[in-house]
Amino acid sequence: MPVATQSGSKAGRATIPTTMKAAVYRGVNDVRLESVPVPEIGRGEILVRVHSCGICGTDLKKISTGSHSAPRIFGHETAGVIAAVGEGVKDFKAGERVLVFHHIPCRECYYCEHKVFAQCPVYKKVGVTAGYEPSGGGFAEYVRVMDWIVERGGVVKLPDNVTYDLATFVEPVNTCIKAIGAMQLKPGETVLVIGQGPIGMILAVLAQKAGARVITSDLFPQRLTIGQSVGLNNGVDARTTDVVSHMRGLTEGRGADASILAVPVNALIKTAMDSVRPGGRILLFAHTQRTEAAFDPSAICMDEKTLLGSYSASVDLQQESVDFVFNREMDLEKLITHRFPLDQAVEALQLAADPRPDSMKVMIQPDSPREGQAQ
Repeated sequence: MPVATQSGSKAGRATIPTTMKAAVYRGVNDVRLESVPVPEIGRGEILVRVHSCGICGTDLKKISTGSHSAPRIFGHETAGVIAAVGEGVKDFKAGERVLVFHHIPCRECYYCEHKVFAQCPVYKKVGVTAGYEPSGGGFAEYVRVMDWIVERGGVVKLPDNVTYDLATFVEPVNTCIKAIGAMQLKPGETVLVIGQGPIGMILAVLAQKAGARVITSDLFPQRLTIGQSVGLNNGVDARTTDVVSHMRGLTEGRGADASILAVPVNALIKTAMDSVRPGGRILLFAHTQRTEAAFDPSAICMDEKTLLGSYSASVDLQQESVDFVFNREMDLEKLITHRFPLDQAVEALQLAADPRPDSMKVMIQPDSPREGQAQ
């Protein structure tokens, strides 16, 4: 079905173009700004003009490892305005501001029945695309949102007081809420969060919100300073302090009750495990690439430590994550340090892949009037 021809962009209703700009993945560490067709939508689908899309670590891993075939258009932390709706869409209309989830489960299979939504075969299908193999598509001017995403709650309308940038945090916040829930934290427990990028900070704030005493660590002291601005006041400079000894010193020699590894560094698995007391829990959050890692299995058997994993979002937590973000329970916009127009998407991805001490969340804004980089 040809796409509708009405747009709800902030410039006013206008004809949707037939081509658009997109940052196209062409191979390992090869992303190019190209002109591609604006995706057509079918029955039950919507077309969204992208305003803001956050760069996620999983996007960067796919680009740097070549784990996915090319060409693709990545980007899944997406918010924008509905440009067109397909036949049969009743709950949405052109001009409405929305955020989009790129995964939604079937809610009927074995994994959905057991609340392991990220393993659902339908969830594993990506339902948002800017063309090519569906891969999120947020690094483009328009994205097509497929019917099952629209029908099953994967599109959320934005209140007037919620910016597009803020809305892009809903999906990553959902993944963090899910991870903290898996840890079953108790008030008064001591938790170490290793890695203070945007995700590490969100995890730390949520652990603190659950009543834990939270200690954070990072190699960049500038990030620990940013953490203080969102209420994380117990930071450890891992360049100058032995984190394991520090945690034992805080806990009468035992170690933390739990640790979260929020960076995909295999060598830090040992640090995360050694920092935790016998009977404690260790959660791996950022290890999303298939690899092998060495650790002492006796820590699991004899020391009775529990090694956990948490991946992606839970549809059951969607409203909770929306409320957390929309109600500004954390000042998430403080985590945004760089904003780039789509013309500079390649530079944005390079910065996110090789962060500086003062860089945190990097945003690509296809529908932004900004020229050049803003910090």
